[in-house]
Amino acid sequence: MVAFPNCKINIGLRVINKRADGFHNIETVFFPIPFKDAIEIIEDPVSKKEISYTQTGTEIPGTADDNLCIKTYYLLKKDFPQLSNVKMHLHKVIPMGAGLGGGSADASFMLKLICRKFDLGLSGDQLLDYALKLGSDCPFFMINEPCYATGRGEKLEAISLDISSHKIVLVNPGIHINTGWAFSNCTIKKNEHHLKDLIQMPVAKWQQNIHNDFEIPVFKAHAEIAAIKSTLITGGALFASMSGTGSTVYGIFERKSDPLLKFPSHYFLKWV
Repeated sequence: MVAFPNCKINIGLRVINKRADGFHNIETVFFPIPFKDAIEIIEDPVSKKEISYTQTGTEIPGTADDNLCIKTYYLLKKDFPQLSNVKMHLHKVIPMGAGLGGGSADASFMLKLICRKFDLGLSGDQLLDYALKLGSDCPFFMINEPCYATGRGEKLEAISLDISSHKIVLVNPGIHINTGWAFSNCTIKKNEHHLKDLIQMPVAKWQQNIHNDFEIPVFKAHAEIAAIKSTLITGGALFASMSGTGSTVYGIFERKSDPLLKFPSHYFLKWV
């Protein structure tokens, strides 16, 4: 069985407060983007290994123990020991450590794929519970439509948000931003208006009203990421913002526009 995990952007991202459990409460809007990895899983009953894992595309650093697709299998295996041994393949395209949720998407889609493959009969709420154990962004990818998110990002409310009359460019300079560092350097500010209300404004008004709190520390530490946002705005973007804790910056343009954007050749750039 094959699936194609897509990424997301954050339209606005606010840090509300730090919780007693060490996590932070946030407020954001998750918006799915049709830029995808590919995953495949097949039964491998003759193998002595529970998982035979292969990967192509962008190399993923770390060990197999850090791989979210593999963690997903073992998370389910604890509760469903009857799961067969499998072959698992990931083709990685979405940049990593980039604020696009690619790893979370891979885990969430693998969760759904295993449940379908082995007919586990899990309810929607049960799937969300498993997804949250894999990561704060994972529950969003179980819904995979525009959502207003609070809590750690797991409290989700589907919202109506149609920007199909626009086009989006993703720009990533190849810088990995550590999420823990980003949170520890983010200043918590009080906001008068909820993002849920601000997102209903026309896209052309977002730039003055919708912000990502992580841009302040990340832009201070990495001037080249700040420069991407400036270039997008100068190039005619109606709205430009960093996604998540970075380092990807995206711009939303009118679909009929044809902006001339110049970035270093090693930057990742994708129109969607």
